[in-house]
Amino acid sequence: MSSVQGGIPRQKFHLGTPARMSRRLSSQLQQKFPEDVYCEKHLELVQLFCVDDQILLCGQCFHSQEHENHLVCGVQEAAGIYRKLFQEILNTLKEKLEVAKSILADEQERMVVIQGEEQDFKEMIESEYRIRFQLMVEEMNFRSLQDCVFNPKLREDHLNQVLAFATELKGQSQETLQRLNDLGKENMNKLKESEGRLSGHICSLQKMTVELEKKCGKYTLMVLQNAGSSLKRSESLLLQCLEQAQITDLSLCQVTGMSRMLKVLQRAVTLDPKTANPCLVLSEDLRSMHLRNVQQDVPRSPGRFVFSATVLGVESFTSGRHYWEVDVEKATKWQLGVSEDSASRHGDLPTASGNKVLLMGSLMGTNYTFWAFPPLKRVSLRGEQMHKVGVFLDCESGHISFYDVANRSLIYNFSSLTFQGALRPIFSLCIPSGVTNSDSLSICLPPVSSCDVTVSPQSSLA
Repeated sequence: MSSVQGGIPRQKFHLGTPARMSRRLSSQLQQKFPEDVYCEKHLELVQLFCVDDQILLCGQCFHSQEHENHLVCGVQEAAGIYRKLFQEILNTLKEKLEVAKSILADEQERMVVIQGEEQDFKEMIESEYRIRFQLMVEEMNFRSLQDCVFNPKLREDHLNQVLAFATELKGQSQETLQRLNDLGKENMNKLKESEGRLSGHICSLQKMTVELEKKCGKYTLMVLQNAGSSLKRSESLLLQCLEQAQITDLSLCQVTGMSRMLKVLQRAVTLDPKTANPCLVLSEDLRSMHLRNVQQDVPRSPGRFVFSATVLGVESFTSGRHYWEVDVEKATKWQLGVSEDSASRHGDLPTASGNKVLLMGSLMGTNYTFWAFPPLKRVSLRGEQMHKVGVFLDCESGHISFYDVANRSLIYNFSSLTFQGALRPIFSLCIPSGVTNSDSLSICLPPVSSCDVTVSPQSSLA
């Protein structure tokens, strides 16, 4: 024979069966839920609640074989326990609702961001192929201009070479842009699916929250109506995982290959000790730099960097095309690029917000993250060690490209920049904060025979 229990184990509540109360309650109970309700079958006052069957019982129902060995307790006690449990679940549901709304807002923001990123990468790809075509034409002119002047056949061959290369380059550009477009669509579809899934989940959370709020504020018997079903549905919502869509980094659409003309344009850049931060130790040939924890005693100089481990190159560029390579293998955090040369610069105070154009690399574990400036934004993530970074500058067109020399691929580029004065190469490391840091950078020497190149569409992008 079952007995009235003094308390109800919580695990029983989480595993409660769907409610069957309506079969046993009078129409009076179903309409207004007054506190005095009578059993339809035995016409006795309902005072007990069967947790196993989730129904109200009178005394005769309780003593029937149907509820033998079932967990049964008083109506007031059961309602109190359920009300407390519902209130705890309600608080958790509200917290999850806010999290879901936050993730949904993030997903909607990401949709806008990736559209902008896709347009940026499109412009980057188009500008890179434009500059490659210009460099190829320049390379061909460099090798055959004199012969073509007096030889119509060579002039015709030269023109055919240019046309063939233009066709090949256009095909490569379209292929890369198509990959970018496909990846952009794939990412957008994933975000839209995530948006729909989160919106549906938020709607379910809101409905469940309203339902439990009503239960917690109503009559005793109203709390017990469909209590097991409410618990089951609440638990299901709480168990659902909230996560953002996993999208693919657009930087994986790499522009591969590098113009052979870059080697012709490679400069023997050296470091300017008058601008070096006191934490930087420069080599005697002024082609490498490394960090030390203690500042050196160096002469005062109006152009010396004080707050960052930075140094400028001696060379200054006002026109033409220039290229240099930097070995970054022994550095975990570095910055490379160009800086406008200004006599009014003191320390690290810029003369204008756009006086530097930088690529920043940061090694975390085995992953390399790249940031570009201006404006500051993450532009690429690669799971491999960096060895050499190539920097290409075209002063006339306002174009700067950064290359992964080992993989012969573009990292990032800037186009249509406006410069106010002469440009100088800039190199930076991260100043150590209380720990030993042996990071170093080295400028690579140009090849001895940098002009010895073979002219062909295929070889120029090898």
